[in-house]
Amino acid sequence: MRIASISENQKIEKRIAITPDIAKKYIALGLKVSLSEKYGEHLGFKDNEYKELGVEISNKEVEVLGNADIIIQLGLLSDDNLAVLRENQTLVGVFNPYVNKEKIENLSKKNINVFSLEMLPRITRAQSMDILSSQANLAGYKAVIESFANFEKAVPMMMTAAGTIPAAKILVVGAGVAGLQAIATAKRMGAIVFATDVRIASKEQVESLGGKFLTVEGSENLQTESGYAKEASDEFKKKQEELLAETLKKIDIVICTALIPGKKAPLIIKENMIANMKSGSIIYDLAAIQGGNSAFTKVDEIVIKGGVKIMGETNILNKLPVSASNLYSKNVLNFVLNLYDMENKKININLEDEIIEKTLIK
Repeated sequence: MRIASISENQKIEKRIAITPDIAKKYIALGLKVSLSEKYGEHLGFKDNEYKELGVEISNKEVEVLGNADIIIQLGLLSDDNLAVLRENQTLVGVFNPYVNKEKIENLSKKNINVFSLEMLPRITRAQSMDILSSQANLAGYKAVIESFANFEKAVPMMMTAAGTIPAAKILVVGAGVAGLQAIATAKRMGAIVFATDVRIASKEQVESLGGKFLTVEGSENLQTESGYAKEASDEFKKKQEELLAETLKKIDIVICTALIPGKKAPLIIKENMIANMKSGSIIYDLAAIQGGNSAFTKVDEIVIKGGVKIMGETNILNKLPVSASNLYSKNVLNFVLNLYDMENKKININLEDEIIEKTLIK
């Protein structure tokens, strides 16, 4: 059984799916590992480091892909590389099936098994495979760091002989994994932190991290059975807008993290709200690539409106690629261990297993 991975387009994606530590574990399990030349060099992982572990390195990507049983990537392969794939191969990664529906359907017609890991169910057994949580954790942390780097005031309260500098006030929109990490990071750095979320269950988590939860009067619990946020009612949205509009007048930095799986990001921070924010404030929009939670968000641009900086990136994890790759590769290893039948040395697509059934794109 051969596991393979080729380099991603580094202009878009700097993370890798197989680090040397994880390659070693695959090989210890009796699996063969093949990688494209200079696969991890940009992260400091030299080809020789992989070769010493027993990894096969090739300068022909077509060969690496064609000989593989399981192909592990971050994003979907290019059209040319997809054309190389053959029947009964297995492709594992984060493939956004809502956007890449046609390409994935064509792969299914060729009897290629496509597993998209962002579709993992939120169950206890899947926690070690949960790429959304591991990557969102890093994204929430880095969003705070990037915001503070662009904020032209001190963040913690500082008392000096010349006077006192008040602590910065941070609002985190969306208290999922990324939001909770943003709250924890901002709090550790001395900020006063507020948070809002459509899921009432988030209140206790926010407060346990030292944040103040903004509650909409008469809130309904907008959480799906799988633990994700769902669309809010028009009445809830109106009440939330009124609360936010008033709160944002005193906020210095907003971290937006609200996403609904498979849908455009909800627009939460409206134009009129931004108009009333203090000049010098920052909005960092982690939902930028899916349309953004804030008006004026443009991917990979800093937009300034009335002195307010609105920021959002295609892939913030490109700024933490080593840490993100280490976590992602471990998540995928755990997924492969669940998928691979060690005793019979073959892939076992057991559709009675919720993890496999939910992630297999048919």
